[in-house]
Formats: sequence, structure tokens, C-alpha cells
Amino acid sequence: MESNLARGLVEPKKSWLNSATLAWASWDWGQAAINAVMTTFVFTVYLTSELFGSTDHASVVLGQALTYAGIAIVLLVPVTGMRSDAAGRRKLWLTVNSLAVVALTAACVFVAPDPKYLWLGAGLIAAASVFSEFASVNYNAVLTQISTPSTIGKVSGFGWGMGYVGGILALALVLFGFVDPLFDWPGANTEDSWNLRWVAVFSALWFLVFALPIFFRIPEAPPQLNRRIPLASSYKVLFGRIVSLWKEDRNLVFFLGSSAVFRDGLAAIFTFGGVIAAGTFGFALSEVIIFAIVGNVVAAIGAIVGGWLDDYVGPKWVITVSLVGLLVAGAGVFFSPDALGFWLFGLLLCLFVGPAQSAARSLLARMAPAGREGEMFGLYATTGRAVSFLAPMLFTTAIAIAATQVAEGQAQRYGILGILLVLLIGLVLLLPIRTPKGAARR
Repeated sequence: MESNLARGLVEPKKSWLNSATLAWASWDWGQAAINAVMTTFVFTVYLTSELFGSTDHASVVLGQALTYAGIAIVLLVPVTGMRSDAAGRRKLWLTVNSLAVVALTAACVFVAPDPKYLWLGAGLIAAASVFSEFASVNYNAVLTQISTPSTIGKVSGFGWGMGYVGGILALALVLFGFVDPLFDWPGANTEDSWNLRWVAVFSALWFLVFALPIFFRIPEAPPQLNRRIPLASSYKVLFGRIVSLWKEDRNLVFFLGSSAVFRDGLAAIFTFGGVIAAGTFGFALSEVIIFAIVGNVVAAIGAIVGGWLDDYVGPKWVITVSLVGLLVAGAGVFFSPDALGFWLFGLLLCLFVGPAQSAARSLLARMAPAGREGEMFGLYATTGRAVSFLAPMLFTTAIAIAATQVAEGQAQRYGILGILLVLLIGLVLLLPIRTPKGAARR
């Protein structure tokens, strides 16, 4: 009988929370620093500041670089996932791509506050986002190696939760150690913006340290084929498999489409949440940061609890209830007259975001053909990128329409309705999806 090691599976333990699960979740804990610190709250804010010339021009440059990165992800991610599955190199490429992210992030320390370094900084951030997406595809595919059908929901939820908590802790250390230090030390030196440049080195080391366990604890996945797929013929093979998937498992194709839509809505909640808090409800920057920290803690709790429910009632049930909860909470934010209402319904939104994200990942892991998890998560990433314009477009469209009907300064609130429409469309598309047998232990 073929051994677990030969099949790339971790030996089963009595508890789902074992060294393999902890090693896997540790990667997400570390990678969250790249998203929270480098891409969202600190380094890109530094890069688009007046230190690099016109803030409008800097924002355009960063947007262009990230657009090119998005195109590269759409074109390359499915092929890289498929090739790593075929060759049995899932962990290898997870390691290589993670180390590339570490190197690119650390190199941001050379981005001095001068307009001539603007494209260097934007290019490094964009390249890091591409390799981070490559690594995430193989990371998600490992989920099936460290869990069983009865624990996959809990494991996925635990990983999401640890990612939230890791990002919060890294962000807090950066804010109080580099940006607004509690005590004076060399890393807080603001001359030539060294405090913000050292943030890049901190983020790279944070990711590297917490990524190391998965490199050594998780066995390599077995090859799907007895041969490697030549790079020149990769797209031909990929398109052939997509056509085959459409003929053999149209249900899975529809899930990829529906999840792409509602995941865009989930991403928009975090993207525009701070904007709405400040613009519509009058939050100061410090209040926005405090809300972000509390909101991420709530999202982590929701992801972990949702993971447990996932294994008992099924991932589709968790996603459906979460999307309904998001619609109700979003309506509450829309009708809230003051900041107290935003705190109440905003945190309720965060509570439902985590379970929806986690259960979507576990459902795809359950539906993916054995040995093709990397390929499926590559398509998962690509479909998500393909519709990533939807929520921002409806958000801005709703505001533009409302601006012609309401008093000045009141239109931004209506952008919430655009995000809710995306979530509603995703929910409607999800309802006909059939889940695999044994996806729940009722």
C-alpha cells in the first residue's frame, strides 16, 4: 500500500491542531506582514507621499506598476500551479517564490525619499505581489496534504485566523517601533526616511522567520505526471484542461466564477472600509487604525469559528450564511446615522468576512481533482483577478449616481450599496453550486 509520505500527505495525528497545521498557518502569519505593512498601510503610503514629488503622479506610477503585476498574475498563475502539480514541485516552488518575496521586500530599503527612486519602489512592490501570488497558490494547495475531509474546514479557518492576527501584530510593531516609536532607538531615525525604509527589512525578516517551518515540516507533493510539462506547451495543456474541466465538471467552473464575484466584494470591504469610516463617519486616522486592528481581531475569530462550522454543516452553508450576514450588516452600516452605528455593524461585517474567505478556500480544496490542487488554485486566483474591477466600479458608480441626487458630502455612503450588490450577485451565483458528498458531518 502506498505510504502517506509517498502521497505527499502528513501522517495523521489524533488532533487536527498538530505541528504540520502550525507550520502551515505560520506561513500565513508571516506573509500577512507583506500585505498589511508593505502593500496597504505603511510602505505604499510612504511611496505615494510628497517625498517622491507630486502625490498624484506617485499614485499613478504605483497604480500602473500594480496593474502590470495584475496582468502578469492573470497570465502566469494558472500555468505555474499546473506545472508544480505535474512535476511534484509544490513545496519547492512555495519555497522559491516565498524567498523571492523576502528578497524583493528587503530590497525596498534602498528606496530613498527621492523622485528618482519612485519607479524602483513601485516595481519592487509590484514584483513582490506577483511572487506572493505564486507562493499563495502552492500554499493553498498544501491544505489537502495536511488535513482530512473531516478537518479541512477547521484547518483552513485556523490559517485565515492566524493570518489576521499575524498582520495585526506586525502592523502594531511597525507603528510603535518605527512610525510612531514608543522609545528612541536607531531604527526609528527619521533622517532620510530610514525609519520607513527599515520597515521593509523588518517585514522581510518577519515573513522569512515565520515561513521557515513549512519549508521543513511539510513533505513534497507527488508528481501528477511522470514527466514535466515544457514551458512552451504549458498554455496549450492548460487550455485543453480547462475545456476538459468544462465538459467533465461544469459545477466546479461555475463555483470558480461565483467565488470570484463574492471574493471581490469581500476584498472591497477592507479596501473601502477605512475610506468610508473617515469620509462618511468622520473617523480620524488614529480611529481608523484602531478600528482596523479591532476589525481584524473580530475577523480572525470569525474565521476560526467558521472553520469549525465548515466541517460540520459544510462550506457552502458557511459561505451562504456569511454572505447573508454581510448583506444585513452592510445595510446596517448604510443606514447608521453616526460612528457608533458604524462600529457596531462594521465589526459585524468583519465577523462574517473571515468565514466566507476560509470556507471558499476549503470548498475549492474539496472540489479540486486529486493531484490538481495547484492548478485549481491558480485558476481561483486568476478568476478573482479577472473580476477585481467589479466592486470598485460599482462602488464609484453608486457614488456618482448619488452625487446628482443628494447633498454635497453625502454621496460616499451610497458606495456601500455598490459593494452589497456585488455580494448579492455572488450569493445568487453560489446557490446552484453542488458540493461534494461528505463535505459536511451533520
